[in-house]
Amino acid sequence: MLTVSDLYFRYQEDWVLEGLSFSLSRKGMLGIIGPNGSGKSTLLKLITGVLTPQRGMIRLEGVPLQHYKRQEIARKIAIVPQEHSILFPFTVQEIVLMGRAPHLGGLQIPRRLDRDIVREAMALTDTLHLAEQRFNHLSSGEKQRVIIARALAQQAELLLLDEFTASLDINHQLDLYELISQLNLDLGLTVINVSHDLNLAAQFCQQMLLLHRGRIVARGTPEAVLTQAHIRQVFGLEVLIEKHPTTAIPQVILLPHTREKRT
Repeated sequence: MLTVSDLYFRYQEDWVLEGLSFSLSRKGMLGIIGPNGSGKSTLLKLITGVLTPQRGMIRLEGVPLQHYKRQEIARKIAIVPQEHSILFPFTVQEIVLMGRAPHLGGLQIPRRLDRDIVREAMALTDTLHLAEQRFNHLSSGEKQRVIIARALAQQAELLLLDEFTASLDINHQLDLYELISQLNLDLGLTVINVSHDLNLAAQFCQQMLLLHRGRIVARGTPEAVLTQAHIRQVFGLEVLIEKHPTTAIPQVILLPHTREKRT
């Protein structure tokens, strides 16, 4: 589905990403973790074609990303950001309908098919009852469900999540992660999830990628990535790694007053 080969990117003099290589199979769910400034959000911008790498290659379904037109990329890749500012008083249904834009003609007039797809996306995300409400009047959790519905209406095969639960309380975080996991299973969505929450990412992502200073420190299963040595190297922390009592997935347990001076 997605192949990143020897990717380099910089905004000015210093490299933000250096030599990144990894691949993601169709229907996979990849968690990308790392501290602030490690290049996670920049990587998403490169995958969506917003930025262009100085060196290296990104291939989508075997085709170099630069060979796609912007509208073609929008048909294949959708993104759910951490925050979204909507200036105008759009209804929820209007917001979700915006996901159909890459599929509409020059006049951007939705057809019955488009409206049916929008209703289906809202049903999958349990937002149909919000259809006529103003988006800006919703809670943070409801807004994220609507933005996920918009991404589903886009009918993209690759869904990018950029800290999509960062501003939510724990019950809404878990709720949205379970929704994404179900969509991954039921619809076969391929998902890349950028997250600061190591434990939630480990619970829901089959594969993980740990970035530090623009380089890949570790990649593989949660068991391979979430080790004491990797956490110490990247975050300068001593931690315990314990298996979750129900899922047996590794969980990071912070120990107080153990921060080391990072080199």
